Amino acid sequence: MSVLYVNGPVQNGPFTIAGRPGKAAGIRIAEALNTLLGTGPVPHLWNTVTLAGDLRHRAAPDRDTVGRQEREERAIAAKYAPGPPPAVLTDTAAVVAALALEMTERLLTEGTLAITPAEVRLCTRCHHMTGAAARTCRACGHQGSRPRTRQLLLWERPPDTLVLARDDFHAHRARPPGHLLTIAQNVPERLILSRTRDHGISLAPLGLHGLVLDPRAGVHIAALAAASQCGAGRPVMTVTANAAANVAAYGTVFRRHNGTRLTYALHGRVPYNDDPAVLQRLCEVHRVSPALRERFLTWFLPLCSLHFRAGITPAQLPGLLKFWRRAHLARQDTPGSDALAELRHRVAAGDMRWVMDIHTLPLAIPDPPATHGSPQGPEGTSR
Repeated sequence: MSVLYVNGPVQNGPFTIAGRPGKAAGIRIAEALNTLLGTGPVPHLWNTVTLAGDLRHRAAPDRDTVGRQEREERAIAAKYAPGPPPAVLTDTAAVVAALALEMTERLLTEGTLAITPAEVRLCTRCHHMTGAAARTCRACGHQGSRPRTRQLLLWERPPDTLVLARDDFHAHRARPPGHLLTIAQNVPERLILSRTRDHGISLAPLGLHGLVLDPRAGVHIAALAAASQCGAGRPVMTVTANAAANVAAYGTVFRRHNGTRLTYALHGRVPYNDDPAVLQRLCEVHRVSPALRERFLTWFLPLCSLHFRAGITPAQLPGLLKFWRRAHLARQDTPGSDALAELRHRVAAGDMRWVMDIHTLPLAIPDPPATHGSPQGPEGTSR
């Protein structure tokens, strides 16, 4: 079964990729690795089911003429530089919603999930579901809430069931951080998978009117939908450890479907915005051209973040820049087929040690500057 890398859906907030390039690290990683594997274009995944998005839409002066879905689409399009837009798949797209309902209905039939009356607290002002405990409403800021028993979509975790295990990570000879496994395991045994949102995958077809599927489950289903569109059976989601800790438990029962299994590839933070002037000075000292600098930022550093999963520090940038320049100078015009086959085998296995191998990295370096995190590589390219 073929491996396909997909980005962990990016929350659609008020930013652009140019202004917050770190937000596109997962997109760039996925595209670089898929290009090396010879995989066709894969859509960029976006998370649009957010309470912050609900609040922005409610406060917008044109909310009566621009629908929430259109607002999300406009915001995503504005994230990218001018030019042909990439393919995009959101966590509320029709194909994702259909798959979500199909999976949920199957899990209900199997008894893994249940629609059960449970007591939650509702804001006394706006009726937003604030959770099981009394707390300030995140939707309107009101401090008052009242208990109410209502039908909810629940996962009652059986005793000793792991919500996250080592084989949920796609990595060759790499161990996931122990603290991540611990954090994921310390979630409540009863997880509520339905939420009050203005926008999301409606659970009304299941009888849960006014509720949507928890977006932490939805981001996993979006990844499975992207894999289905591309005919891949082994999707791998690029995520940071923090993101995995936040969503993994809610995706436990949504990581497998019809023989397809979703795993995670952990990457660290890329220090894009710490001090851009320092990088500019380094490029001048080492005579790194603007085009080579662009590929360093949009291609090499994201891939390095898969190798340095704890994150890349600003102190590492000088050494990485010098290594990148050396690797670029060592490129061959026509890499050997055996060498490329071995590289692709390592990419498919999740072995990222090649990124810091001066003999292997030159085989993978793309020719043109990447745009939107859309690098090119040695198959069907101008290399």
